[in-house]
Amino acid sequence: MPHGGTGRTCAALFRLRNDRGVLQPCRNRHCPKCQASAAHRWLDARQADLLPVEYFHVVFTLPAPVSAIAWYNKRVIYGLLLDIAADTLRTIAADPRHLGARIGATLVLHTWGSALTHHPHVHGIVPGGGLSPDGERWIACRPGFFLPVRVLSRLFRRCFLEALEVAHRHGQLQFFGEYIGLADPATFARWLAPLRICEWVVYARRPFAGPNAVLEYLSRYTHRVAISNQRLVAFDERGVTFRWKDYRAKGRTRYKTMTLETGEFMRRFLLHVLPGGFHRIRHYGLLANPVRRASLAKVRELLHVAPEISPSPDDHVTETRPVFICRHCGAPMIVIDILARSAPIRAPPIRRDQT
Repeated sequence: MPHGGTGRTCAALFRLRNDRGVLQPCRNRHCPKCQASAAHRWLDARQADLLPVEYFHVVFTLPAPVSAIAWYNKRVIYGLLLDIAADTLRTIAADPRHLGARIGATLVLHTWGSALTHHPHVHGIVPGGGLSPDGERWIACRPGFFLPVRVLSRLFRRCFLEALEVAHRHGQLQFFGEYIGLADPATFARWLAPLRICEWVVYARRPFAGPNAVLEYLSRYTHRVAISNQRLVAFDERGVTFRWKDYRAKGRTRYKTMTLETGEFMRRFLLHVLPGGFHRIRHYGLLANPVRRASLAKVRELLHVAPEISPSPDDHVTETRPVFICRHCGAPMIVIDILARSAPIRAPPIRRDQT
């Protein structure tokens, strides 16, 4: 084990020693194993923000041509996707013809399809209502209806393409391979033309089981990457076999397995590694970090909901969820041995001809 590690055993059944070595957690945000506890903490924090109102699940998806150039421009295009999706929601919601209110939203970036393909889209959870412009009334959506998706789609398309043009004009985009010609402004303008008339996929739907169900759904993805360990089936001379869901199929035929040559599997996985420091979970409007506490307090007051009581520091006890659980009894695992880090693997010395 070049990374070192620990030997662990079940805390409840210490006499049944588990001698299997467990690698030290890397805590990389792209590791599906290490991010499980972070997802639990995120879910607990968001549950404290829930309001007694309807919540809607919204999705904004980039068309395939834009997704193709996003490979080389992740920070710019992913950032635009999140921010413009949020601006679109807030703009339409503020329009008196629709809701006429200031809303909040939590958006999460996903970059993958089930087969590890590059499919950038944003999932969001949005309360079904907002504060009036003067901040003195709660304005609720019509039951079961949030905002018109066609209007959302049209505004999202226009604003995104305008921002993309600005980024190109300021030299913020780079192009390679078959897209190298898009560096020319005239060529880029012609490339944009069909995107102004094609459909951009946006939808909003009411969660079937209440707001907690939406948070539960989002928490499964916020701290994971393109594939979880549970979907991995085999690794052999053919490559890596994993389960995936074909959304174009129906019924049981949706669930399939796919085998990719090892290099291709790694290529697809690495497509979804985000730039350093990029925030894929963002809060906007009433839920933005600087105003969240005050906004939620005001909304609870208007809805006649008891305010959240924060425990004093002396009384507060943080419950830490165990990272490693015994697969037999569910009890936490305890460390019983430390595995020393081995020497790193080095290339053989360079042979120099004797003169």
